[in-house]
Amino acid sequence: MRNQPKYSFFKNTSYAIDGLIDILKNETSFKIELLVCIILIPFLFIIDISLTNKLFMFIALMGIPLAEVINSAIERVVDLVTLEHHNMAKRAKDAGSAIVFISIVIFISVWASILIA
Repeated sequence: MRNQPKYSFFKNTSYAIDGLIDILKNETSFKIELLVCIILIPFLFIIDISLTNKLFMFIALMGIPLAEVINSAIERVVDLVTLEHHNMAKRAKDAGSAIVFISIVIFISVWASILIA
């Protein structure tokens, strides 16, 4: 049987907020990416492009902090299992980093293709 409490919207929301607060406190990369989002989101309101393109740009931008949260979760689980150097632990952490890298490539591709076109 899974160790999972009964579903409660408010309790689950508080878990999510706790996770965001923890990541904000402990992950420098997330802080930097959040700052980039705070700087670039107002830019979306200023530029004269279609709403569809703005939405594509917004989704691509928000993919970066989303990927960072996933990466942080992977790193924490790996560190919970072992703090010793292990090839599988390295591969799992590298895969998490790849998620962030891919999200940045998608962001650059989407923004460049829309802004340059």
